[in-house]
Amino acid sequence: MPRDIDETKKRKALRKLRKAADLAARGEGPELSDWEKEFLEEVEARIETYGSAFADPEKGNLEEPMSALQTRKLKEIDKKARGKGGGFKTRKPLGAKKKPGFSPRVRQLDEDVEEDAPPPPDPNPAKPPLGVIRGSELKLKHAPDAPVPKRPTFRVIKGGRDDA
Repeated sequence: MPRDIDETKKRKALRKLRKAADLAARGEGPELSDWEKEFLEEVEARIETYGSAFADPEKGNLEEPMSALQTRKLKEIDKKARGKGGGFKTRKPLGAKKKPGFSPRVRQLDEDVEEDAPPPPDPNPAKPPLGVIRGSELKLKHAPDAPVPKRPTFRVIKGGRDDA
């Protein structure tokens, strides 16, 4: 179903499409891919047939003959056809700096070694032999003159819920 689009906007869009196709045919820039050629032909056919190359209102202004993405792709193809670059290039933020040249993260092992360093501890220290250990050989947790702490005791306090 054709949409009512301003005739001047349609002519302008068609002129841009045809101009990009002609520039590409002349060979001033790199040759267009099959997809780009097909894109130009299909958008041109839709604009001539329906007055617009898109129908979804979320994709662009309904008063325009091409959607926002179609317009951007046409500009990209036009730039390519003129030989002015391969397409849109994103700008770097103002604070962006160039990356330094590649330098591998390598560590010299000889730099770490100290000349008079003590030998590393043995990962498997000698274990005492298994056998019976006498109580007199055990180390005490408290001093021998200190009083031995009492074991805690359990006390029942009267006056609880059950004592009525």
